[in-house]
Amino acid sequence: MESYYHPHDLHKFSDIGKGNPHLWSKFMDYYTAVFAEGALSEREKALIALAVAHAVQCPYCIDAYTQASLEKGSSIEEMTEAVHVACAIRGGASLVHGVQMRNVAEKLSM
Repeated sequence: MESYYHPHDLHKFSDIGKGNPHLWSKFMDYYTAVFAEGALSEREKALIALAVAHAVQCPYCIDAYTQASLEKGSSIEEMTEAVHVACAIRGGASLVHGVQMRNVAEKLSM
């Protein structure tokens, strides 16, 4: 089965900058600064990015930050736990929106 996502396309990410090199440069400056060592280590930032990649369901980001997490010294156990954190937050966010559903249902049922 053909997939919309192709792993080799990740290497073409910079091609998006061809449409507007000025904005691409600004994005890359920001992106580089965000992932630099700071209050959080590069390893911690890679784990956060891995979790977020799962929450937003970006296959390219999952590939990239799985590799980055491993390269920065994270274990598969740490990476798996980060993915579970993303799952818990995403699931909880879906459930808490049930309050909105209940509010509308109660209003319409009156």
